[in-house]
Amino acid sequence: MNVVNDSPRRRELIRVAAQLFVQEGFDRTTVRMLAQEMGIKSGSLFHHFRDKQEILCAVIEEGTHNALVIAREALEQCDGGAEARLHAMARAHLETLLTDRNAHVVALYEWRRLDEPSRDHLGHLRDAYEQLWQDVIGDALEAGLIRGDKFLVSRFVLGALNWTVRWYDPAGAYSPDALASELIGMLGAPTAATA
Repeated sequence: MNVVNDSPRRRELIRVAAQLFVQEGFDRTTVRMLAQEMGIKSGSLFHHFRDKQEILCAVIEEGTHNALVIAREALEQCDGGAEARLHAMARAHLETLLTDRNAHVVALYEWRRLDEPSRDHLGHLRDAYEQLWQDVIGDALEAGLIRGDKFLVSRFVLGALNWTVRWYDPAGAYSPDALASELIGMLGAPTAATA
């Protein structure tokens, strides 16, 4: 199963599906609703996907793949120090939420709806993303920027960042960069404003 491809129509289907899964939930979203939203016949969806489960897998795969690309690019562009890497990862995570919010929300809240083959297929992407965080948190712990258990700190940070999908307003008081600095600052890491 390789659900990432460059077909513009398929990508549009994935985008529409992500939106409907967020609005209606995976269980309540029907193939008919997806087709209606796309302005096509229900049977046309099956030209791109075997079933609704594969659509869910495609939404999560594309979102997770994009998050991984954004995070890796952010780490490549920072100066390489532990503080810069921690901030770059937080900023990249928030950027993912802004650029691909629906897919991210679906990955967070509908992962449990994936069947076992889909979870097995997507596990390597999720593990790769979490490993980036483990490495960055490990570097920050080693540098004395933060303290605690690497696994627990990683879960705490990701949980806080993921929760922003519920309340963060890009037009509000904090830019993504400022929000990343504030959140990382709460861990005890110095921020550009305090360093």
